[in-house]
Order: sequence, then C-alpha cells, then structure tokens
Amino acid sequence: VQLVESGGALVQPGSSLRLSCVASGFTFSRNVMTWYRQAAGKERELVALILSDGGGTSYADSVKGRFTISRDNAKNTVYLQMNSLKLEDTAVYYCRVYNSAFWGQGTQVTVSS
Repeated sequence: VQLVESGGALVQPGSSLRLSCVASGFTFSRNVMTWYRQAAGKERELVALILSDGGGTSYADSVKGRFTISRDNAKNTVYLQMNSLKLEDTAVYYCRVYNSAFWGQGTQVTVSS
C-alpha cells in the first residue's frame, strides 16, 4: 500500500489550496478515505472523511464550510480542497485509509502573513 500526498505550500490567510493523495496497492474504490492533520505540539486530528463511492462526507467542526473532500476512483486519488485558510490550519496533512495502519508521508501546509 502506498499513499502519496502533494499540494502543500506556504500561503497567506484567506488563500486556497488543493491537496491530493494518490493511492496504490489496494482496491481504492472499496475503501473509505480520510484526511488528518497534525500541528506542531498537538495530536493528530481527523479533518475529513469520504465514503468509498463518494456519496457521503464528514468534517471536523473546525473546517466545516471551508474544506471539501472529494475523490476520483478512476484515478485512485482523494482530494482536500481548502478555502479561506486560517493561521490555525497550519499543519502537516496526511491521508489515511480509514481505520487502518496505512498513512501517507504527509504534506506541509503553512498559513502565514
């Protein structure tokens, strides 16, 4: 199993970013996928979840209305569209196969003025 995130960057508050996570080594279309984040000195937290067919999503309260998780099962890819970024969104963002030991290596998102 391999999960490779990309799209992290240094941006200003109010900006947008789209993270991608390309999956391989398992049947992507049959698995619930998640995005987590971990800020310096804090525990890793669940940001968003999407069902295997993309028909249902769930978000942490802190990102609801600003972030959108989506997936393209034909491309084995899950996305996280992040709008109206805030300073407190600064973290390393990871994708994970739901309820599994399979994590990506993470991509850094830094929001700074």
